[in-house]
Amino acid sequence: MMGKYNKVLVANRGEIAVRIIKALRELGISTVAVYSNVDKDSPHLRIADEKVCIGDARDSYLNVYKILSVATKYNVDAIHPGIGFMAESGEFARLCEQYNIGFIGPASELIDAIGNKSNAKFIAKECQVPVIEGATAPVNSYDECEELGELIGFPVLLKATHGGGGKGIRIVKEKEKLKDNYNLCRIEAKAAFNNNELLIEKAIQGFKHFEVQILGDTYGNVIHLGDRECTIQRANQKVIEEARCVNIKEEVRQKIYEDALKIAKHIKYAGPGTIEFLVLSNGAYYFLEMNTRLQVEHTITEMVTGIDIVKEQIRVFEGESLSVTQEDIKFDGYALQCRILAEDTLKGGMPSIGKITKWNMPGGLNVRVESGYGCGSTVSPYYDSLIAKLCCKAADKEQAVKKMYICLEEMNIEGINTNVDFLKFLLGKPEFIEGNYTEGFMSKILEEYQYARMNSAI
Repeated sequence: MMGKYNKVLVANRGEIAVRIIKALRELGISTVAVYSNVDKDSPHLRIADEKVCIGDARDSYLNVYKILSVATKYNVDAIHPGIGFMAESGEFARLCEQYNIGFIGPASELIDAIGNKSNAKFIAKECQVPVIEGATAPVNSYDECEELGELIGFPVLLKATHGGGGKGIRIVKEKEKLKDNYNLCRIEAKAAFNNNELLIEKAIQGFKHFEVQILGDTYGNVIHLGDRECTIQRANQKVIEEARCVNIKEEVRQKIYEDALKIAKHIKYAGPGTIEFLVLSNGAYYFLEMNTRLQVEHTITEMVTGIDIVKEQIRVFEGESLSVTQEDIKFDGYALQCRILAEDTLKGGMPSIGKITKWNMPGGLNVRVESGYGCGSTVSPYYDSLIAKLCCKAADKEQAVKKMYICLEEMNIEGINTNVDFLKFLLGKPEFIEGNYTEGFMSKILEEYQYARMNSAI
C-alpha cells in the first residue's frame, strides 16, 4: 500500500509503543493502540487516539489474528509492528498484504530471506563479506552437528536460524557437552520462534559487538547512519549501547560501513535495519546477522546524527524517498544508552515484579528518557524486564559517561529492584571509559560487583 497514511495501528507495548505513537502523531497520523489487560494503565494508551484491549497477557500482543481483526474493524491504513516478534515475522507481513493493510517494514520475502541467519550468511558470502567459519545451512541432525563441530574445532557456537533477542544461542567449549546443548538450544528456539533449526559456527572470542544502522527506501537509495557498539551484554542481552564505537581503527570502521551497504543494496533493503559484525583487536571482522527492524538502541544514533529514524521509516513505507543522502549524515559527539531493567542483579538478573511506588527520572540538555512505565505502574512477570532507556550525549565518551553517572544518581525508582547501582559500578571502570574491553568484560564486572556488594564495598 502506497500513499499517505491516515490511521496506523501500533502492534507493540512499552517504551517503543510510546516512541512510535508520538512520531505518528507528529506526522499528523491518527493512532490505534492495542494492549493486554495487564497493561490497561500503560503510558502509550494515554497518548493514542484510540485504544483496544486484545486479551490477557498470554494471548494478546503475539496473537496475529486479534491484531488484524482490530486493524480491520478500525479501518487502519497500516500496522507498525514495533521492534518485537511481529517486526521480524514474514508470515505477519504476508497476512497484512493479504488483508490489504500496509506493513511498516520490509516485504515478507525480504524478511524471510535475510531474517533467516543461514540465508543471511549465504548472502554475505555472495557479497564477499567475511563470515564466521562454519555451516551456511542448518544442521539436519545431531550426528551432522557433531561431525561439523569436530571439523570446525571447539569451542563452537550453536544458534537458532530464526529470531533474535539473544535466545537460542549457546557456546559449547567441549565435545562432551555438545549433545545436551544441541537439544536445549533446539527446545529454546522452538519455544521462542516456533522453529528449531540451528547453525553451528566457530565460537569467536575476544571481540567487540559492532552494528551498522542502515536506512533505505523503495527507490534503491540506501545509506548508513554510522555504528553502535553493543559489547556490554549479559546472556546475549544488550545492557549498554554506544554511538559510535570509540576504540576501533577508522579504516576498519569505513570498510565495515562499505560491506554493510553492499549487503543492504544487494537485497534492495527498505526501511531501518541493522547489520551486525564481530570485530577483533587485530582489525579482522565477521558478519553476524541482519535485523530487519528498528532496534531498541536506535535512540542514540538519532542523538548523534539528528535523524528521526522512526519518521523516516514511516515516510519510506508511505512511498516517499529518503529525506537525506549519505553526504548529509554528520556525526556530532558521542552518545550512550543504559537499559534500566527491573531485576535483582545480585541474583543473576532475576526479574523483579510489583508496583512502582516512586518514579523520578533525570533530565537536562542532551538527556533522553524513554519508558512505558511510571509511578503506579505494575511490572508484571509476563514481559521483558526493560522499564526505561536512559540516553546521554556529550562531546566525547568521557563527558557522556560523567553525564550518565549523574543521571543514574538522579534517577529514583522504588517498589521494585533495578540494575541502576550495577550500571553506576560498571560506568566507573577505567576499561569502560577507555573502550578497552571485549565480550568477556561484562562477566568479569558482574563478579566484581557481586563480590563488592557482599563485602559492603559499595
